[in-house]
Amino acid sequence: MSARSRILFLSQCLPYPPHSGVTSRTFNVLKQLQQEFDVVLLAYFRRNHQPDPDARQAARRALEKCVTRVGTPVAIRAEHAITRRLWDHLRSVLTGRAYTYYEHESRDYRDQLQRALAEAPPALIHLDGLNLHGWLPDLPPVPQVCTHHNIESDVLRLRAARTTSPLLRRYVLHQAGLVAGLERRLSPRFRLNVMMSELDGERLRRLAPGARTIVVPNGVDTTFFVPDPSRAVVPGRAVFLGGTYVFPNRDGVEYLLQDIWPDIRAAYPAATLQLIGQTPEEDRARYERVSGVACLGFVPDVRPHVAEAGCCVVPLRVGGGTRLKILDAWAMGKAVVSTSLGCEGLETVDGDNILVRDDPKDFARAVVDVLSDAGLRNKLERNARKTAERRYSWDSIGERLRAAYRDITESRFGRADEPSRPAATLPPLR
Repeated sequence: MSARSRILFLSQCLPYPPHSGVTSRTFNVLKQLQQEFDVVLLAYFRRNHQPDPDARQAARRALEKCVTRVGTPVAIRAEHAITRRLWDHLRSVLTGRAYTYYEHESRDYRDQLQRALAEAPPALIHLDGLNLHGWLPDLPPVPQVCTHHNIESDVLRLRAARTTSPLLRRYVLHQAGLVAGLERRLSPRFRLNVMMSELDGERLRRLAPGARTIVVPNGVDTTFFVPDPSRAVVPGRAVFLGGTYVFPNRDGVEYLLQDIWPDIRAAYPAATLQLIGQTPEEDRARYERVSGVACLGFVPDVRPHVAEAGCCVVPLRVGGGTRLKILDAWAMGKAVVSTSLGCEGLETVDGDNILVRDDPKDFARAVVDVLSDAGLRNKLERNARKTAERRYSWDSIGERLRAAYRDITESRFGRADEPSRPAATLPPLR
């Protein structure tokens, strides 16, 4: 029996508990890779995910059951000191480097990286985001793979379009340009770029000709998120999943409450909305002043709340990649109304497994239709679950990812120092 190859996995977050989009994906990818490889995880922790040492220790213990080894989680200092954050951005302006280069600068992380490389040379190094590009000069000449959770330069441009301050908008656009330069320059150097959707793959290859891509979509645990017929749907109940400390979710909630919810309540006065996800206290109080809205904040298990909802709403206008909130809802057999950007990259059929509306009045009308029309709702629910099972089960997605990494570690793509091949996309998952 041959020895298992080692993967060194560099992560921008400590992915436990898997309650957000990035943490959920990263957690499941780690579990899938560990089935065939020995995975060593070196991670930063985020203040919003693990706020204290006990939470970080609990997360580390949980992850140690899933992978070969977990390094000591490292702080992103800019999240804990405004002076460091300002210094990072100032250095970005002065040097022309993207601010993420400085944001992830850490002596502690470098020490752990050097020890991990010395103890056992990896067959492959996985960067779970281009934000970690600052560590590339420290890495040995072994195959490197990078996950793009979205096309970050596009997300920054969308954010700039929603920024009211002219000065801040100009700065965000400046960062978008710096990040686009990184995407263009670095992506062709990776042995593989892991994309969330075919659309993101096309965007990256347009930006960085020569970048080799594989689409490994976000997935869902279809044995954990399942329909729950024991819980009755609350008439008129809609739900939004996502913490508003993340800008795309915050913008989506503001859009929902200002431009969509009044029309829903006018047509369906008994409609209620639950906002689920970590939310700053000042925002929570403001949101709950809106009639029919309850801001639940973080909940340890979203399933009971989703099970009682007649409709899950995804009114996003900023973002990239694919939405785990939709996949979770689909797996639970729930009807979803989304903007086209909110469901971008997913296998959607408007009117069959989702309703897609971009005009706020059309969005409101679609939500009311789902809440009031049991036939429409039941059709969307049935097809949602079928789509989740057929297309987005982590088990089938994981096999595809392992096969790609197996090809790399067995050198089927050529030598580690081989120049990048022309742009290519591996066959889509079926």
